[in-house]
Amino acid sequence: MEEKQKIDTAVFRYSVIHDFVGGMTLEFGEKQRLLQEKCARKWAIPFSEKTSISQSTILRWIQLYKDSGQRLESLYPKDRCDRGIQRALNEEICLVFMRLRQEFPDETVPFIIKIMKKRDIVPQNTYLPLSTIYRFFHQKDLMRKRPMIEDRRKFEAQMPNDIWQSDVMHGPRLFIEGKNRKTYLIAFIDDHSRLIVHGYFYTSESTRVFMIALEQALLKRGLPRKIYVDNGSAFRSRQLMHTTASLGIALIHARPYKPQGKGKIERVFKTIRSQFLPGFTGKTLQDINDSFERWLTDEYHCRKHSSTGQSPISRFVDNIECIRSAPQNLKDHFRKVARRRVNKDRSVVLDRIMYEAPVRLIGKQVELLYHEDQRESVEIRYKQKSYGMLVQIDIHVNCRVKRDKNNNIAISSKDFTPQSGQIWEVS
Repeated sequence: MEEKQKIDTAVFRYSVIHDFVGGMTLEFGEKQRLLQEKCARKWAIPFSEKTSISQSTILRWIQLYKDSGQRLESLYPKDRCDRGIQRALNEEICLVFMRLRQEFPDETVPFIIKIMKKRDIVPQNTYLPLSTIYRFFHQKDLMRKRPMIEDRRKFEAQMPNDIWQSDVMHGPRLFIEGKNRKTYLIAFIDDHSRLIVHGYFYTSESTRVFMIALEQALLKRGLPRKIYVDNGSAFRSRQLMHTTASLGIALIHARPYKPQGKGKIERVFKTIRSQFLPGFTGKTLQDINDSFERWLTDEYHCRKHSSTGQSPISRFVDNIECIRSAPQNLKDHFRKVARRRVNKDRSVVLDRIMYEAPVRLIGKQVELLYHEDQRESVEIRYKQKSYGMLVQIDIHVNCRVKRDKNNNIAISSKDFTPQSGQIWEVS
């Protein structure tokens, strides 16, 4: 029994005997009458299901209190002499439990009990109280070892654009292109200032859409040194890894099932759900993006943040000289990359379109960099060196290609006119 429980019990016992030990003089027969009354009534005894107290118990409490010089501690309940000993488990069973725990260090208590009965260590019908067994395992430190508590520490980037965090939030369903479609908010937040460098609602969370959002974020606020994302498929794409690496941005993925590192952007999403979405009354994708941009500009970015003590926009521009601006050829860094082998006839095929590669790259594994909407501009690279832009093959032009004795190409500028012939009639 804990110390507080002992004190509560002693106070209750004193409340029972105070009429006999409080210095009050009792007339003849009064003591016996009080004893009988106290024994006859119902009591709410602390930490006990009993409701009555015997006369001998009351007299014992009185004697203990007087013998101790009226010290409250004398009314404390005594600890059991067999405290800490499992009375429902004999010593042999306890030893078996300890041995089986060494044999099965990672298994549960019910599993160990099942093994005991399966091996006939105890009869099948033997009752083993789980609460007693768990208590024994805790006392002997036999419970399964819990994973070590990870050392997680709160962090904050020292400068703006040191770290961006990005994630996707499921938005409301809107009427888009004649259909009721779900929306997704793709957002980037600056870790230092809590500024939302870019946030936009889209109808998809695919890699293609995420790359569009990232390009807009870089155009608006410059290049971060790191981008912290989770392990979704859009964040694991080869194109994203290639783009960030070419821009000198470190792409960091959160550990699986460890969302604690993205706490800042999750907190922003909570704010958006509680403060922006309830007030949105529009019906289209354009409506929600216009409203969201106004909310960011007029409210979120101008409001003092509780953690930093500054508004996000003020904290971001305080060290704006440290920010790397996006390069003029930023769009080139967002080209898709395809790997192809150049055929012996110099041809290389990309999405069913045939291009002509330089002769020196015949048989080589090359990289083709292109935009999906600009198939006429495909750059070819080999070992990180550019070999210019490819041209689509014109098979009719190639039909007029001639080679001299040195294997140099010459294309005839004259139109080819087939020789006339005579039609022979067979009689």
